[in-house]
Parts: sequence; C-alpha cells; structure tokens
Amino acid sequence: MADQSIISALILGLIEGLTEFIPVSSTAHVLLAGHFLGFESPGNTFAVLIQLGAILAILLVYFQRLLSIVLALPSSPKARGFVLAVVLAFLPAAIIGAIAHDFIKAVLFETPALICIVLIVGGVILYAIDRMPLQPKYKDIMDYPPSLAFKIGLFQCLAMIPGTSRSGATIAGALLMGTDKRSAAEFSFFLAMPTMLGAFTLDLYKNRNALSYDDVTVIAIGFIAAFVSALVVVRSLLTFVSNRGFAPFAIWRIFIGTAGLIGLWLVG
Repeated sequence: MADQSIISALILGLIEGLTEFIPVSSTAHVLLAGHFLGFESPGNTFAVLIQLGAILAILLVYFQRLLSIVLALPSSPKARGFVLAVVLAFLPAAIIGAIAHDFIKAVLFETPALICIVLIVGGVILYAIDRMPLQPKYKDIMDYPPSLAFKIGLFQCLAMIPGTSRSGATIAGALLMGTDKRSAAEFSFFLAMPTMLGAFTLDLYKNRNALSYDDVTVIAIGFIAAFVSALVVVRSLLTFVSNRGFAPFAIWRIFIGTAGLIGLWLVG
C-alpha cells in the first residue's frame, strides 16, 4: 500500500470527523478532497464506511444519555415517545436510500461540479434561515412530537444529494418547523445514529466483494482519524451553535463550493 494512500486516508478521515455533525456536508468535503488528492475507492465506499468512526464517537459521548433513555422505556411515556420520534424520522431516508442507493453512488457521487453547486445553494439557504426571526416552540428534543420528527426525517432525504448535508437538511427543517437551534442540532445527533449506521451497513454489504485487504487497511486508518476528530466536534458543537448560530457554517459552505468550482475549472 502506497504511503500516499495512507496519508490521503488520514486526511480524509480527519475531514470526515470534523464535518460529519456540522451542516457543511461531510460527504461533499470527503469526495471533493479525494478528487483533488487523486484518491480512489471501489464504489466510492470509503466516504461512507469511515463514517463508522464518527458514529462510534457520538455513541461514546451520548452513552449515558442513551442508557438512561433505554432504562426508562418501560416506565416513561416521554422516553417511548422520543424513541418513536427518532424511528419515524429515520424511516423516510432508510426507504429512499435503499431504493436509490446505486443511482446515488454511481451518478451523484461522481459529479463534483454538482456537489459544489449544492454546497453553495445550501449555504445560502442555511444563512437565510439562520437570520430569520423564528420563534421556537420546541426547546427540548424529548418533547418533539412524532409528527414533527417525521417531517424532519423528510427533510433528511434531501441529503441523498451529495453536498446537501444530512445535518444541514435536518437542522434547517427543524428550525423552519419551530425548534430552537440547540435542540435542532441535538436531534440531528440522535437521528445520525440509525441513519449513518444504516448507510454503513448497506454500503458494506453492497461492496463486500469489491474490497481488498489494502482497502480495509486504508478504511481503518480513515476510521480512526474520523473517530478522534468527531469526538472534538460532538463535545463542542452544541455550545458553539447556542452562541454563534449556523451562519459560520453557511459561509464556509459557500467558500468551499466556490473554491471547488474554481479548482475544477483550473485542473479538472
């Protein structure tokens, strides 16, 4: 395995962890960085499989919270309602993702210009929403009604288009439907767990025969880098969002999308 592949996997893993839970599209960042680094992965599966590192990071940070919810299920209607809300929010993306998986990976993941344009458009939309004088009705994710959660799940389906951002779509949808910024980001965390785990499992199954030993090694390096960098983000994001909102992420999206288009124009 070439040293360049190891270095690229390390860089891409760090990018994955740093961007997975913020509304800038980790998939877009990993795919664009991989494109300019000349990094190739069978079926573009690297970008999805290293998400397991980010998944484990958020499970670690929220382990006590998850355990308390599980233990409260037999006796707490609020705990059962929250689990139902997460399941309902997860279902739309699970169904559409399973049906459209091959098209998404073979067509959309192979179109860097589209990814850049979606980054820019999504950045403009996120900035506009962040600046709206919205009056939140829901400030605690445990109080999200099932109907609200399902609608957030529909917004998550927009993230099937690389560059949209799973967290960006769910957060924007949540804000428009009456949540505050902190709880919108936190619900996105919880929704990420089944969504990312489902995407990881499906992609691993679909590409099980295409992966070699070297691919597994490169993915393992990316996984570890993603785990470490995601830990840092998950531990600090809610405080950052509470103080600064989502405008910095919107500006970053526009910058990266524009830089990507210029890079594609210059070097292809």
